Amino acid sequence: MTISIVQRGLYFEELDTEVLYRHSPGRTVGEADNTFFSTLTMNPQSLHLDAAASAATEFGERLVNSMFTLSTLVGLSVTQLTQGTTVANLGFTEIHFPRPVFVGDTLYASSRVAAKRLSRSRDDAGIVEFVHTAVNQRDEVVATAGRAALMRRRPELAR
Repeated sequence: MTISIVQRGLYFEELDTEVLYRHSPGRTVGEADNTFFSTLTMNPQSLHLDAAASAATEFGERLVNSMFTLSTLVGLSVTQLTQGTTVANLGFTEIHFPRPVFVGDTLYASSRVAAKRLSRSRDDAGIVEFVHTAVNQRDEVVATAGRAALMRRRPELAR
């Protein structure tokens, strides 16, 4: 007999407000990531795409698109927390970018559960409020975001 193990996120009941979930691996941002993301999302901001113009700013170089940073922050949490166990994102709150991200920076993410409750409209799900944090390779916080997600309950516990 062959044992089969399927990688998945955590069910509602497995998520704990007393845990800091550290996600691995990190993600080093390349120049193509920033250029492709900015152009794919129709954001022609020179701060992201124009090296000469960006060199004249207080940052001295192009900034990584903050929406790429946010997307990567949440994406880094998927394998550990929500792969196959989330129904849907319900919303984002309190998004902050306290430091810029530059090409070549490596993003690392962690998450905690700020609150959770059973869904009032779905017996098979609960609502989880995550707080995600991204740091760079120098352990400086570069992004934080609150996210509410509708999470599946363990099948044997769903009413």
